[in-house]
Amino acid sequence: MFKNAGYLILIILISVVLGSCSSYSKIQKSQDYKFKYEKALEYYDKTDYYKAMTLFDQVIPFYRGKPEAEAIGYKYAYAYFYQKEYIMASYYFNRFSKTYPRNEHAEECAFMAAKCKYLESPDFKLDQTNTYEAINELQLYINAYPYSERVENCNELIDELRDKLQKKELEIAKLYLKMDRYKAAVTSFENLLKLYPDTPYREDAMFYTIKAYYYYASKSVKKKRRERYMEAKETYDEFVRLYPESKYNRDVEYMVNRVNKDLEKL
Repeated sequence: MFKNAGYLILIILISVVLGSCSSYSKIQKSQDYKFKYEKALEYYDKTDYYKAMTLFDQVIPFYRGKPEAEAIGYKYAYAYFYQKEYIMASYYFNRFSKTYPRNEHAEECAFMAAKCKYLESPDFKLDQTNTYEAINELQLYINAYPYSERVENCNELIDELRDKLQKKELEIAKLYLKMDRYKAAVTSFENLLKLYPDTPYREDAMFYTIKAYYYYASKSVKKKRRERYMEAKETYDEFVRLYPESKYNRDVEYMVNRVNKDLEKL
């Protein structure tokens, strides 16, 4: 009895699915664009964004220049967003905000265009082109809507993206150090500190700068050592002033003692 009931439920489910597919196929083939538009709205409200988007695609040409075009453009962008197709969503949100600047959703769509760029930003270990684009888009939004309630959120997102870029720069510099490319490491650590003077990784960057200078000097030709050792000491002096209780103090003290001994020999 239970086995037969199971088969019956399965048959009903298959029938419903096939019926739904058949119904959707008929809607797609219909020549009545108003009917398609209404069905697209129904699918959208039911969160079936793929079907809604497909039908919107078909009716957009018929509503160009009409009031419905704005509603379609707005929902079309969100259909991409809800399917996590953020590149396309960003494009259509941006297009909506520029095409309909007086629409009540124009500011919202300008923000969503930037947010989609943020969502496309990858892990800090990967290429950060999208991260730079996201920061730029968020800043453009802030400039266009300086009094918006979304500005605070934009600044938070920018801070998060900037942190990712700083991690990337720090890891690249540490990699140079690991590869014994000391000059490149020094340059990279110093660039990080110049580009992001308020970086939370300042202590780490300064410690590794001292380390890079130390190895760079110790492996240099004799006439170049004094100059490079002195650069290491200058960074050391600033480091101990800023971080008297640093976790790196033991390592730093060891290096500066070695520096002083080598300077005495020179």
